Amino acid sequence: MVLHRNLGPFDTTAIGLGEMPLTIENNLGPKMGVETIHAALDAGCRQIDTAWAYCSGGEEQTGEKLVREALASWDGPRDEVLVATKVGHFRNFTDGKPTWDVDGSPENLIKRAKQSAFELGVDMIDLLYFHRPDPKIPYGESCEAMKEIRSMGIAREIGISNASIEQIDIAREILGDSLIAVQNQFSPIYTETADTLDYCGKVGLSFVCWSPLGGFRKPKDESKFDPFREVAEAHGVSYQQVVLAWELAKGSHVFVIPGAHRPATILDSLKAGDLELTPEELAKLG
Repeated sequence: MVLHRNLGPFDTTAIGLGEMPLTIENNLGPKMGVETIHAALDAGCRQIDTAWAYCSGGEEQTGEKLVREALASWDGPRDEVLVATKVGHFRNFTDGKPTWDVDGSPENLIKRAKQSAFELGVDMIDLLYFHRPDPKIPYGESCEAMKEIRSMGIAREIGISNASIEQIDIAREILGDSLIAVQNQFSPIYTETADTLDYCGKVGLSFVCWSPLGGFRKPKDESKFDPFREVAEAHGVSYQQVVLAWELAKGSHVFVIPGAHRPATILDSLKAGDLELTPEELAKLG
């Protein structure tokens, strides 16, 4: 059984599926995307994370549409699956080169939240994140919009993403108990957010690691993973499992949403919850 933890009011898996690789550049097509989601769900994964912005040009919201298609064609217990999505980020494809941009204006967040609910085929989104701060808009104004989204019944619970401790506190002040999670990048090659991971544990928020394995879109310092490879060899598992187990050991409030291009990848990641690292191994990994 895949490790379960409480994410706010949700009993869900500590290891979720990060949907982004299935619908941005270099994806392997919708058929493989559905197969990957089905494989994760069949193996016991009960958390899928997507976003309004996950597309690779042309049609928007392809990530949310893929999740809806996969869930509609899956014969398992749909009511057990937590689906999280995000608004406030969007993509540009000028001259064929994909870039990311932000729009945290209240009117945009509300509009996109409604579109997300529609494309996911739900009356109410389980968990909706404010995807990324917009330097053009005061953070509190964006959080007020997220509060309005919840009061309108578009989303059951609210999260924020790519947030600093200062922004977490602003969101806590405005959103109160409806704020249940902070989703920040964290991995062996990106530990700058360790302060927010620890802070979330202190104030009772879930911390969701995005790109917990380091991501795949940018070059990374592979030497950072050498200690994880050594521990993996001792356990006879992949170093990716060790990375995820190390992150989960940071606290019971920590969740990971590794991405995958194909079923085998996510099936390997889902085993990380069964891997117990010794205190000596955890000390070695940092």
